[in-house]
Amino acid sequence: MKRFLLLLLFLTHLDLRAQIIISNEKFNYLKIFVDTDDFDADYLDNLEKSLQHVQQDSLRFMIMNDLGYHYHTRNLHKSLEIINQGLAEVREADNDIWEGKMQVSQGAILLRMEDLDYAEVVLRSAWEKIPEKETWLLLTNLGYVNERRGDLSKAFEFATKTLELGQKYQDLKAMAMAYSDMSNLSWKQGKFERGVEYGLMSIALFEERGLNDLDFDFTLHVLGNNLVELDRYEEALSYFQRSAMIGEKYGFYNNLSDTYIALTELYIQVGDFENAEKSGKEALKYAELLQNDFMVARSLLCLGKLKNKEMDFESAETYLQRSLRTAGEDFGDNYYLGLIYEEMSKAYEGRNQINKSLQAYKKYHELTQRVFNSEADARIAQLQTEMEVNQKENTISLQMEKLKQQATIQVFTLIMTGLMIFFLFFLYRVFIKRKKYSLLLEKQNKEKEFLIKEIHHRVKNNLETISSLLSLHTAQIDNQEIQDIMIESQNRVHSMGMIHQNLYQGENMTAIEMKQYFLNLGGYIIDSFDAADRVSFDCPMDFMELDVDRAIPIGLIVNELITNSLKYAFPGNRKGKITIALSETDSHLLLKVCDNGIGFEKSTVTKGTGFGTQLVGLLTKQLDGKMTLITSRGTEVFFEFQISKAA
Repeated sequence: MKRFLLLLLFLTHLDLRAQIIISNEKFNYLKIFVDTDDFDADYLDNLEKSLQHVQQDSLRFMIMNDLGYHYHTRNLHKSLEIINQGLAEVREADNDIWEGKMQVSQGAILLRMEDLDYAEVVLRSAWEKIPEKETWLLLTNLGYVNERRGDLSKAFEFATKTLELGQKYQDLKAMAMAYSDMSNLSWKQGKFERGVEYGLMSIALFEERGLNDLDFDFTLHVLGNNLVELDRYEEALSYFQRSAMIGEKYGFYNNLSDTYIALTELYIQVGDFENAEKSGKEALKYAELLQNDFMVARSLLCLGKLKNKEMDFESAETYLQRSLRTAGEDFGDNYYLGLIYEEMSKAYEGRNQINKSLQAYKKYHELTQRVFNSEADARIAQLQTEMEVNQKENTISLQMEKLKQQATIQVFTLIMTGLMIFFLFFLYRVFIKRKKYSLLLEKQNKEKEFLIKEIHHRVKNNLETISSLLSLHTAQIDNQEIQDIMIESQNRVHSMGMIHQNLYQGENMTAIEMKQYFLNLGGYIIDSFDAADRVSFDCPMDFMELDVDRAIPIGLIVNELITNSLKYAFPGNRKGKITIALSETDSHLLLKVCDNGIGFEKSTVTKGTGFGTQLVGLLTKQLDGKMTLITSRGTEVFFEFQISKAA
């Protein structure tokens, strides 16, 4: 009891203000910016002092993670030190979930230290350890990684995933963060009206949540950025002032630097150069307190831009040279690096250093092209697809003309053959009577064989046309989920087309040689996923022929399972192997499809639309078969089909 009273006295002296509450001699933690925001700028110092008195693992891990994550707004190196200590403790306790959560915090810190590659590795490692409901912060930070690299379309894709996750679990914070990131990305793309729409949607969700936190603070200044570009300066100023007030209250150095950079831009545009310089220096002060080279470089950039506007090109060059030195060789954000070179070009031009100005502008143009080329790429891809479809349609037309010519020649040949047979009939009545039947039978067999091959050829061509049309339509779809569905449909059509291609090219028109078919199908699907350099394909089976009624459904089953493996078995560009084997007993066909990927739990919620799983089930039932799934080593699927009932 004495120890408890001393501890209570200690915590009362700390004045944690609703962060730590003692009940029945136990610590109860009100999670900061989740359960409460009722504290001041010293909340991290108080939380750090209380940590040494908390021994309960789960509570200690929670406090340590919060402490490390929120310290990244003030001191990145200390923040990383706290998280690394936490990771050591959770690993010693063998707690995978908390290891994943702390890796998310570690990734967020690393990306703000501009170690983008390591940040992505850490974040993707955490993905497998934490519950789906809690992955929104992970997705958000993966979006930031791609944003810093200049891949704005990929960053927007992660924001979309965050929004879908928030809507699925009705998580206001996740949805607010998604709209906030969309607002920021729209600002970078120059789509300011849309940026305002997203920003207002985000702020409405944050206000419904009722907590002033780091991300709400960030969203206020992002919305202000968009309003500045639309010349709505008074509205923008009100949002910047709210952002600065929250940042000052809680000591968000990172956001304060961001906000003062934005205020500098606003004052530059309205011609208030005095306040612009004050704001720029405030931005630099907080960036240096944070020891964040990214923010320091941006603060120096805004001061250099101000000096260009004031026609003080010598001072502008000094600030911009400092900005470039701070950015260094490995500066990951091509967007801001391009802006530095743009302003540097103006400073050189103002000092009549035309050659240097040209070189700086070329560098700016090169960096800008890296960031803003996704729409051009999409348009080129669309035109290429249209061209390929037109070429295939022309090829089909030429083939149809050749078939008509061949039909005319065949009719002429048949007429001549008939006349010859009629003439010979009078000369060799008995002999020709027998020969006539022989020739007719042979001719009919050849005609049937030709017609059957021609039918298979035309079916294959029609399926190829359908596949090309699906490819063209896919290129015009922005929704990634619908694109995946269209690509899967295209692969299904192609798998059936390969059956008909084998029939008209092979010697046996009633059966398919399955090993070569599997090899061709597997190679095509792997190429369609652009995975040939990391996923190998093997088909350890003997020569085997199957009739079309069995080959087509088995081909579709294999198509679905290979597609599923490529989509889910090898995340993060992992290397792996897919194996297909088909064998025959006296009364059964045995099919094995396996991969050495990450496997999955049978209780896991079905990913995607679930159509592929339903299709495999229906095809298995059609062939009177049964399926067995093993996930102990990757994923192995076994099928056993009744030969007598499959036809």
